Amino acid sequence: MRSSKFCLHPAGDTPSSCRLFDAIVSHCIPVIISSRIELPFEDEIDYSEFSLFFSVEEALEPDYLLNQLRQMPKEKWVEMWSKLKNVSSHYEFQYPPRKDDAVNLIWRQVRHKIPAVNLAIHRSRRLKVPDWW
Repeated sequence: MRSSKFCLHPAGDTPSSCRLFDAIVSHCIPVIISSRIELPFEDEIDYSEFSLFFSVEEALEPDYLLNQLRQMPKEKWVEMWSKLKNVSSHYEFQYPPRKDDAVNLIWRQVRHKIPAVNLAIHRSRRLKVPDWW
C-alpha cells in the first residue's frame, strides 16, 4: 500500500474492515466503491478532500474506474495526497492517547451516538408497535 497511489476500498459486509484505515496511514488515496457507506469520523473529517468515491454501478462498468484514475491530473493527486498526509494521524492509535488520535475520535463518535441510542430506547418503551424505520 505504501508504494501505491490509489487503494481500492470496496464496501464490505461489515463496518469493521481495516482496509480504509490501512490505506490512510499508508498515505494511499482511498478509492471508495459504495453507493451507501458510513465512514469513520465522517462528522469531523471531510473525506472528499483526500478520497475518491464511485458508485457500485460505475465500478462495474468496464474500464470506467481505471480510466478515471488514469485521467486524474498529477496536481490534483498531489493535493489530495497532501491532505491525506495531514489527516493520517487521526487514524493512528497512540499510547498514551494523544489529542485527536484514533482513540479520542472513537470516544467522540460514541458520545455523538449516545443521544440517538437513548432516543431509540425511550421510543421503543413508549410505542406499542416497533418503529418500522
